[in-house]
This record gives sequence, C-alpha cells and structure tokens, in this order.
Amino acid sequence: MDKRLNIAFLWHMHQPLYKDPSTGEYTLPWVLLHATKDYYDMAAILDEFPEVHQTFNLVPCLMEQLNEYASGKALDKYRKLSKKPASLLTRDDKEFMIQYFFQANWDWMVKPLPRYWELLKKRGVSSSKDEIQHVLRYFTEEDYLDLQVLFNLVWIDPVIRAKDPFLSALYSKGGRFTETEKLKLLDKQIEIVGTVLPKYREMMDRGIIEVSTTPYYHPIMPLLCDSFSAKEAMPGLTLPRERFMHPEDARTQLEKGIALYEETFGKKPEGIWPSEGSVSMEVLPIAAEAGIRWMASDEEILSNSLKRPIRRDTHGNCYDPFLYKPYAIGADMRKVSIFFRDHVLSDLIGFDYAKMDPEAAANDMVSRLVHIHDMLEEPEKHVVSIILDGENAWEHFRNDGRDFLSALYSKLSGHRKLRCVTMSEHLKETEFREPLNWLYPGSWISHNFKIWIGHVEDNTAWDYIAEARSALVKYEESLKPAERKEKKDAIAEAWEEVYAAEGSDWFWWYGEEHTSLSDEHFDSLFRKHIKRVYSLIEMEPPDYLEIPISSEVKGYVPPVAPSAFIKPNIDGLVSNYFEWLSAGRLERHYFGSAMHRELQGNGVIEGISYGFSKDTLFFRFDYLEDLAPFEGEWSFTINFLHPKPVKITAAIKGREAKAALSVKQDNKWVEAGAVKEIASDAVVELGVGLDTLGALKGNEIRLFINIDGNERGVERWPVKGFLIFQVPTEDFEQQNWIV
Repeated sequence: MDKRLNIAFLWHMHQPLYKDPSTGEYTLPWVLLHATKDYYDMAAILDEFPEVHQTFNLVPCLMEQLNEYASGKALDKYRKLSKKPASLLTRDDKEFMIQYFFQANWDWMVKPLPRYWELLKKRGVSSSKDEIQHVLRYFTEEDYLDLQVLFNLVWIDPVIRAKDPFLSALYSKGGRFTETEKLKLLDKQIEIVGTVLPKYREMMDRGIIEVSTTPYYHPIMPLLCDSFSAKEAMPGLTLPRERFMHPEDARTQLEKGIALYEETFGKKPEGIWPSEGSVSMEVLPIAAEAGIRWMASDEEILSNSLKRPIRRDTHGNCYDPFLYKPYAIGADMRKVSIFFRDHVLSDLIGFDYAKMDPEAAANDMVSRLVHIHDMLEEPEKHVVSIILDGENAWEHFRNDGRDFLSALYSKLSGHRKLRCVTMSEHLKETEFREPLNWLYPGSWISHNFKIWIGHVEDNTAWDYIAEARSALVKYEESLKPAERKEKKDAIAEAWEEVYAAEGSDWFWWYGEEHTSLSDEHFDSLFRKHIKRVYSLIEMEPPDYLEIPISSEVKGYVPPVAPSAFIKPNIDGLVSNYFEWLSAGRLERHYFGSAMHRELQGNGVIEGISYGFSKDTLFFRFDYLEDLAPFEGEWSFTINFLHPKPVKITAAIKGREAKAALSVKQDNKWVEAGAVKEIASDAVVELGVGLDTLGALKGNEIRLFINIDGNERGVERWPVKGFLIFQVPTEDFEQQNWIV
C-alpha cells in the first residue's frame, strides 16, 4: 500500500458572466441550471467515497453569480418566463419557450419523461423560427405549463430529485402540473443553489477536497500580459492592430479572484487553474507574487517546453514517466509548481466514456492507471493529473454521470496500487520537483491561443477592449485630484467593465471554432460591457459598438481537401481502398462543440467525404461506428449557395435511397427532377453534375448540409456559415502530385 500511484483529479467549474450590465438581468440560465444539476452533486458524491480526494476549480465570476442566485435576487429570461402564469404568456413568450425550453439532452433528459418527449415531437426536431411559427397553434395552455415545469425539473440532479419527496413526486407525476407546483419547484431551485458553496467549504474543511481558483473573469492571462505570446505557436498569426501588453490587468484579475475566494472559504487558495490552462513565462511572477504555490496546464505545454515528444502506444497509453510528476520553475526568486494533465485520460472522461457502459468505462480508466503504476519504478513519487470540465459532460451520460462516477470511485477507494490526492496534498508529501527552465506559451487546446486571438472577429474584440481601456486611462489622467475623488465609483465601475470584457468566453464564441444557439447573446453582452465603459466616463460610445461582431455569413475551407480526381462506383459501398483515397473530408469535430445547443441527439453521420471527377461532384456519408449499417429513416439536404442556388434533398431508409433536385427561379424553389446517382448500403454515396450546379473549372462552390436523423437529432454542417469547395482545374493533379 506504500507504493501507490497518486491520482489527482481536477474538475473545472466555470460559467461566464451572464449578467447584462445595462439591465442587471441574466441573459442565460446556465449558472442556475448547472448549480441544480452538477455543482452540488459533484462534490457531495464524495461523502460516499471519502478516500477519493479531489481538487475542484471554481471561477470567481461563477461564485459571484451563485451567490446572487442563492440570494433570490438574480433573474434571467428563462426563469422569468417559467414564473409567468401559462395563461398570461404572450406570443413572443411562447415562441421563445418552444425554441429554447428543449435545451437538454434528448436521450437522457427528455425521452425518460413521456410528456416532455411528446411535447418535443409536437414541436419537431427543428428549432428554426419559421418552423416554430408554424407549430405554435398546436400548443395549448396546459402544454406551456408542463413545458415550464419539465425544462426546470430535468435540470435538477437525479439524486437530489430522488431524495426530495416533492421533487420525486413531481418527476413521477410527469405532466398536468399546477401553477402552485411550478412555483414550489422554482423555489426549490434557489434552495439548492444556496447549498453549493457551503458544501464545498464543508468538504474542504474535512480534508476531502481542495478548491482552487482562476483570475476573476476567466481571462487568458498570457494574452493580457502580451498578445504577441500567441506568435510562439503560430508565427504567421494575424494579430489585433494594437499590441496588448497589460500584465497589471492579469495581476488585478488574479488578486480580485483570490479576494473573493478568501471571503468565501476563509483562507487563500494554494493553487490556480489558469484560464483554459493558458500559461507563459510572464504569468509566473504574477502567480508567485500572489502566493500561489501551484498551477496546472496540458501535456502538450510540457512537451513543447521540454522540446520532447510524449509517446503513446496504439491504445493511447503514455509510456513516458516524465509526464507524471510535478515541475518547479522559478519566478522572481520564487518557485511555482506546475502539474501537466494526461490529455488522453482527461478526454476519455469528457468525450468518450458517455458512449460506454458505466462499469466498462470505469474498468477501462482504472486499468489504464494501473498500467501507468506498473511501468514506474517509484510510483509513490509520481502523480497522474486528470483535469477536465466538471459540468458539461454529464448531460451526455446515463443518469447524469452518477453511475460512471460511482463505479469509478468505488474501484479507486482502497485500491492497492492507486490513491486519489488533491494537488496540494501531493506537493506536501513529495519533496521532489523536476526543474523546468522555460514554459511554452499556450493553452490546453492545441498548445496555442488560436481560439481567442487571430480570427478577424477575435481581433476586432481585442481592438475594442484596447480602445476603451485607453479612453478610460486618458479620462482618469485628465481629472484633477478632487474630480478623481468625486468620480472614483464610476471609474472603478468602468475598470470592472474592462476586466469583464477581457474574459475568455466572448472570444470562445467569436471565430469559426465554436457556436451555440446563443452566439448573439454573447456578442451583445461583450459589446454592452465595452459601451458601458464609455458611458461611465461620460463619453458617447462609438457607433461601431452597435454592429454585431459575430457574423453568421462565414466561409469554412474543409480541413482535408481533395488531392486528385476520383471516380467512385455509386453503390453505397467502399468498393476498394483507393476509391475515395484522394477525396476531401469533413469530420464531426471540425465543426466545433456547441454549449447547450439543441443538437442533443446522438446524430447519424461520423464524417462526409467529397471529391471531384472532371464533370461531377461526389459525396460519401459515413455512419457513426455504432450505427453502421443503419436501417433507420433519415434525410439530408445539400444547400448550394454559389455559383447558383440549387438544393438536393435525399431520403434514406436502409438500402433505399432517393434524392430530388430543386433550383431557385424567381425566388421560388422549383423541382428539377430526380438525382440518379445515389445509393445507400454501408455508406451513402451521391454524385451531381457540375453543370447542374453551374460550376466551372476553378470556380468556388459554397454550400451547407442539413441532416435530419429524426429521433437522433438534427445537424448542420458547418454549424454556421457555409463550406467552400474549389472546383479543380485541368492541371489539378499535377499541382498536387507528390512522390
């Protein structure tokens, strides 16, 4: 038992600041809903497994919002509409509810309640505004009341529901709710939120968990210190007009976060999870000066810092012991310890284990950890860091992840080769720190900062912050001492708006990587923070702040382009290895994740291949591995926008496939006959003549694809904007020829 390998879980709990600075109202409900479904139970489950010590990271602006919800003062549009008597709902209210009150995992949260599933089927899988307008007439007052209750009820953790007699009875009732029951449910939500932070403090006082934190508004600290740090990983990156160099902002954000942490937990934090695992040499002295003993980031940061690859076998097992130890790096005569997460183990929990049986998933994780133990000479001196989002994954797991976590923690409790520790526990028990001379600047996503800077939308947002910040500094400097004293509150508020605008979340949704049903809300909130800076310093906000930064009209070049002409046999089979070898490829993950988007079924398609012969554009739709061959009914529409508007609509059922072509004439869609080249079997293959699309050699084709998997959900490829295909020229193959 003395030579057990240390396992350090860190669950990162994070929501952006959803409060509208102009109204004080929350625009989105996710702090409340994750509080009732995830935050409390993720810590409380350890009451059953006290040997499983863990670290939880709480972002300060999340704690601020939890406190406001717990006080009963916070209101968001979803909660206001939920409180409203169903008989008083306006048409706009009803449209909003039908569009947004099905934002829950359809398989694990909606289907188990027959009434909720009935309402979803009545609405249909599409959340487009045109469709919603059409179905409004079918919904009754009773439907809306049930929808108000069900949406809020399914976002309460199953264990909490089961333990509470009222909630348990409400869930069993399943429908035909009363206004009184609804209001009691909404009161229960606030009651649950009020238990979250006290539970974390209790568990920390008992020594079961450690709580770490993050700079207040979750900014990317290296970019605050110097936006040019992004060029280390991406030298050719286009950056904002003005070089952003304000380490003082990073310092203030961290100090503010520590102050709220101390107020909440009665002591200062020992460690931080820097926002998005983002680190750089410039961040180290800021953390050290604040009394931070440890930080954490991703294995790719370690690999690039050491200029040494991290090797893995075909099963993803790492066989480099240097990953599994804390490192120490100097910062102005002080040392900060750094943990680096095992990327594969973390992602298995976050993205893969939801698809597996809970026991099998837990067994897989434990066997991988034992494998690491067995390869180490002194496992007790090593630590495996497993760091991931602690809230968003669970709605994709059966029973909100409870079955998986219970199985995993049961196997880890008392294990003869493994023990679970907090980060600080490991540092106190192990004197050895591997020295690290330099820290590569990057994040836990692709060891760079691409998501937060470089795209025209990201850069525009950085320019807006820089301009507003500069205006605030000049305003402050222009004031006489008496004026500065008189206006100190407004100045302090203006700085608060600058810090809020520096948060990472606005940039997460700008650019091409991510999208959600709420992109416009994030864009609007960001610009409102900037506008308020100007208002507080008695300046007229620039007109450009009235224009959305985020655009739906974006073109995406697929990550894999065709390399040669192809001529597949359209039979629904991959007849030979070479048939599609030179094709381009669209992958599911390429289109980005979407927080709480409505595509909550499992989907149908894993990837789409495309390619050209000299006169035809071909598509191949590959089923998800667990579906193939798929016998169910589904459909897709390929929407061509350029060179001319053309639409191909296909219906698939097992080996049956048919498709029709439509063209736009006088602003109306007109059927133009059947598509003859289509076949379905192990895959679906389709061909369409380039002349039908009006596409000449060298032309650009713009399109997007809608997929309707019926009960498996709807998808759009890409999730916003359009794809750009380049029609090959005659010398296409010569240009792409390689030995």
